[in-house]
Amino acid sequence: MRIALGSDHAGVELKAHVAQALEDRQLAFQDFGPSTNVPVDYPDYAASVAKAVASGQFDRGILICGTGVGMAIAANKVPGIRAALVNDASGARLCREHNDANILTLGARTLSVEQALSIVQVFLETQFEGGRHKRRVDKIHAIEQTG
Repeated sequence: MRIALGSDHAGVELKAHVAQALEDRQLAFQDFGPSTNVPVDYPDYAASVAKAVASGQFDRGILICGTGVGMAIAANKVPGIRAALVNDASGARLCREHNDANILTLGARTLSVEQALSIVQVFLETQFEGGRHKRRVDKIHAIEQTG
């Protein structure tokens, strides 16, 4: 599994912890930036990660900003992306099982490092259930096509 990782300035510190956890699990990832907490615009990083996931270059993405809201909104503008803002392990499991979410967004100002790492682990380990959920994900895809 290849992971695309990005943040804005508010998420740089938490992103470093996530990157270390990915390294510890020997998962391949690319950090799309930024590398400092100098203010940047989150839509730029959301777009880079989302386009990389939508193209198939990466299997999943993780985006981090202050609340995770802005990253989710921006990433979901890219066709093929199902970005989910998650605040607990249950949400991480369900967004994968039911929605086939391919990008996880996290709030650096709303989660502890421990909470975030637990969410990331569940997000990466959980598979899409398919079945009745596939029909619903297909309807989301149809909305992308027609607006």
